[in-house]
Amino acid sequence: MYKTKEELKQECRTLGLSISGSKEDLIYRLTTGNNVVVKSRIKNNTPSEIKDETIIEENIICSQKHREYFVSKLGKSFSFKVPFQKWLKANAGKTYLEAVNAYKDVIKEKQEIDPQFEYNAYVKAFFSTCKGYNLNDAIRCWNYKKAKALHPIFEESDLEVLEK
Repeated sequence: MYKTKEELKQECRTLGLSISGSKEDLIYRLTTGNNVVVKSRIKNNTPSEIKDETIIEENIICSQKHREYFVSKLGKSFSFKVPFQKWLKANAGKTYLEAVNAYKDVIKEKQEIDPQFEYNAYVKAFFSTCKGYNLNDAIRCWNYKKAKALHPIFEESDLEVLEK
């Protein structure tokens, strides 16, 4: 039976158990009667100050502090694009200056679009090419391509489906 976090907290209160932590923590306490936390969460390992010689941390989580560093080095147009985030995660142990130097090359590389972004990229390309169409038209073209298992890149020939 599904229970909300609030319901689990109430049961813990009734049994005199701690109510802090995640749902997983609460369920563990209720099933074992033990007040411990189930798993340790990933600790924020962002350095207190980021300088050129600072080492990129393992399991980097791109924070405002990281953004401020990269904007100061690369300008206001800096963005945590997916390829750069992947580069940072794959290059823990290198310096932030090395990341700055790699940034332009990393984002220039032709990257495959991750599946979760294919639809948005398709619709954006559709509207940048086609004037006078609406979102329903774009979705019809997209659905046709996906149903036929065709590559998820907009082509003007996709408009043929709207004539059917």
